[in-house]
Order: sequence, then structure tokens, then C-alpha cells
Amino acid sequence: MNRSPIIALDFNSAEKTFEFLKAFDQSVNVKVGMELYYKEGPAMIARLKEEGYSIFLDLKLHDIPNTVKSAMKVLASLEVDMINVHAAGGKAMMEAALEGLEAGTAVGVQRPALIAVTQLTSTDDRQVKEEQLISVPLRESVEQYAKLASSAQLDGVVCSVQEAKIIEEVCGKDFFKVTPGIRLAQGDVHDQKRVATPAKAKQEGSTHIVVGRAITGADNPLEAYQHVKTLWEGITS
Repeated sequence: MNRSPIIALDFNSAEKTFEFLKAFDQSVNVKVGMELYYKEGPAMIARLKEEGYSIFLDLKLHDIPNTVKSAMKVLASLEVDMINVHAAGGKAMMEAALEGLEAGTAVGVQRPALIAVTQLTSTDDRQVKEEQLISVPLRESVEQYAKLASSAQLDGVVCSVQEAKIIEEVCGKDFFKVTPGIRLAQGDVHDQKRVATPAKAKQEGSTHIVVGRAITGADNPLEAYQHVKTLWEGITS
């Protein structure tokens, strides 16, 4: 998957998805999350692949290691470009996910990049402390999950822009820092709490950005995407 912005296809049907994509060419990266995948299933992925899109399948697997391994072996056959698990499942689960992904990838086909969700961008320090009962600050929790993912030989993590720089320091420049919660200046943050602009993400070391409502909810989605891409590529500030 190239480093262009990833558009989150947060729609509830294939019809709405492909109507939206009519404005774009097939060079864009797209994210298929739970809502769309659970509604349309593997056929959705097959059609996107047939039309030439690069796909991040965002299902956030989190279960016992053997179950995740078996699921990843099946999902590998979809030949998406990136897929993820929850780092909270632990190192053994992440290692099992990678084993399943490698076992299910056809000979001669590059396996999908495997990344782990650290803490959701809708999470804040209060939730980490009061609901998850984690004693360290959110930032340290994210850093620990990133280290676990790296030790499990994953390709990177999902994190907020605010943690990208520290993750680069502890896991290396080539370790993926895939950052959702991207908003344009003065844009609505919706249910996100740790957000940033495309330019800030670039500055802080994000390797990939995932953009949803700032594009899909715009009056002119293609224009919004091009603006995000311009900011992300550092052409303007």
C-alpha cells in the first residue's frame, strides 16, 4: 500500500460505497471496516480488488491466539494490502495472527501488512485510568503496545498522531504508524478525542493517515480528498 491518504469507506452497503467511489480513480487507498464488511462480506473486497483499489481491512481481531490464527488464515485469501488486530490480545496472539496470515497467503503473493491497534483514538486518559484500570498514562500504554507489536514481528501499529513520534523512536522509522482521527482545521472531531490535521500527522511521523468523515461527509468529497492529500504531502502548510 502506498503512502497516499486512506479513505475510510464507512458506508453500510456496496451500493453507497461504489456510488461514492465514482468520483475517484482506482489509485486511492481505501479502508473497509466492520460495518461494511459485516454487511457485504468477502464479495465487497473482491469487487474493490477487481477495480484496482488498495485495501486496508480494518476488523481489529481480538481473541485467543488459535482463533485469531485460524481467522487470519482465511482472511489472507482475500489478498488485501493491510489488516489488523488489537495489541491488547497480547504478544502470543499477535504472533499467531502473523503465522495464520503467512500460512494463508498464496505462494508468490505478498502477504498483507499486519498492524496492531494500540489505543483507539476515541480513548482518553480518563478511560485508560478509570475504565481499563491501567496505572500508566495513555501515552505509555500506547508505547508498550507498540513495543509488543514490534517484538511480535508485526509491521506497525494504529495509533494517534500524538504518539507517532515516540513510537518511531522506540520501534524505528520503517515501523508503520497508521493514524486515524485526521481532521481539517476547524473540522468537527465527532466522537474522536485525539485528532490532528494531515500536516501535523506528517510532521509528527505518521507513515499513513486514515481519513473518514472529513472526506466522506464533505460537500465535494474529491475536492476534500485532494486538499487532504496536498496537506499530507507537504505541498502547502
